Amino acid sequence: MKVTVKLIGPLIYAAGFSEKELALSGPATAGELLARVNVGKNRPTIITCNGKAVSPLDVLVDGDRLVISPIYSGG
Repeated sequence: MKVTVKLIGPLIYAAGFSEKELALSGPATAGELLARVNVGKNRPTIITCNGKAVSPLDVLVDGDRLVISPIYSGG
């Protein structure tokens, strides 16, 4: 199964890439993918899959495009 991952802001520096296609050996959740790309579990993030927000427990399917962004605050 292949998925595309795009990282935003400081997550690029943490993982060492901005966008990458990853081959996964089997079913995986969005949260498991976070661990695979070295985005710490303690770092607050927003994950979208194919343009819709998902939780870390949502299961990915072949061809998904995920965007992972840190949560920013401010006004």
